[in-house]
Amino acid sequence: MMTRIGPGRTLSIYLSLTFLRWIGGFFLLGTAIIFLADVIELVRRSVDRESFNAAEAVAASFFKTPSLTEEFLPFAVLFGAIAAFLALNRRLELAVMRAAGISAWQFILPGILTVIALGIVSTTLYNPLSAAARERSEALSARVLGNEARMLTGSSSSVWFRQEGPNGGSIMHARAATSDGLTLFGVVGHLLDSENRFIGRVEGDTASLTPGEWVLTNVTRYDVEGNATQEESAVVQTALTPVEVREAVARPDTISFWRLPDAVSLAERAGLPAHRFALQYQVLLARPLLLAAMVLIAASVSLRLVRLGGVTRAISGGIVAGFALYIASAVASDLGEAGAVPPIFAAWLPGIGAALFGISALLHSEDG
Repeated sequence: MMTRIGPGRTLSIYLSLTFLRWIGGFFLLGTAIIFLADVIELVRRSVDRESFNAAEAVAASFFKTPSLTEEFLPFAVLFGAIAAFLALNRRLELAVMRAAGISAWQFILPGILTVIALGIVSTTLYNPLSAAARERSEALSARVLGNEARMLTGSSSSVWFRQEGPNGGSIMHARAATSDGLTLFGVVGHLLDSENRFIGRVEGDTASLTPGEWVLTNVTRYDVEGNATQEESAVVQTALTPVEVREAVARPDTISFWRLPDAVSLAERAGLPAHRFALQYQVLLARPLLLAAMVLIAASVSLRLVRLGGVTRAISGGIVAGFALYIASAVASDLGEAGAVPPIFAAWLPGIGAALFGISALLHSEDG
């Protein structure tokens, strides 16, 4: 009867806790740096304003930090895993495990399972909390910075959407919008009748959503012949509800994982491209795979080099690998947001590519 060689339950738990401790340490360190940097930037922008309140500025950055740290999590896993391998090697624990017949694949597995669980928790629990905290942050920023906060925290690109009303539809365009989508800036509305014929255009500095209509301020109205008239305010009727507008116009990072599928359908209903919402949803779904790939990359750049004494090379390799993966992810995200590639490919290919690279490198160093 053959005896199975491998890490037992106690050793697996020990390895998992080692990975978790180092990853958690790097994540907390990165969180602290991000928080301090954001506080300093917000204070710099608002310290000369009459509305400045130091406590509110700190609170705004505090609530904003969770959404910022979501992008940092894969790098915390990468550097935490490298540090865990270095620590295990320095204490000769990896050498003892190898001498006991445990392969590299077996003592890497607990770390992979740990970060997969971490990715699932991050997607299903941490992301909804960070999205809710981001909303609270922007409300506080609005009190500290006033209208400037609305522009700075609003959409980074212009907004287009189509809507229907009791007497006809309209096509709305805005240079920017608040994160909840309920206030638009630099608004142009192209008005249509019940038979979708163009009947005029309205331009306004802002537009705020009220039940059943957008209220525009400082309005210039043009008829079909191009004649202009000035008005203090005007209304454009809409059948969209505040929830639908928010889901369709808001930034994807302000919408929780559980509400993103609804945001995709609502964006399509409003005539908006749903690529960015679909991409965000797929990115969150792919996060466990990406974190697992980070552990594989960490092992590929540290295990063999550490045995040869190349600690500096291991760290440098991790930085290069992390930077390369960040560039690849950014390019894929840009292509996905633009609709050049399907969101599912843009979200999953970086993680799949990183995992294949890590597995190939480990096969070469451990089994080749």
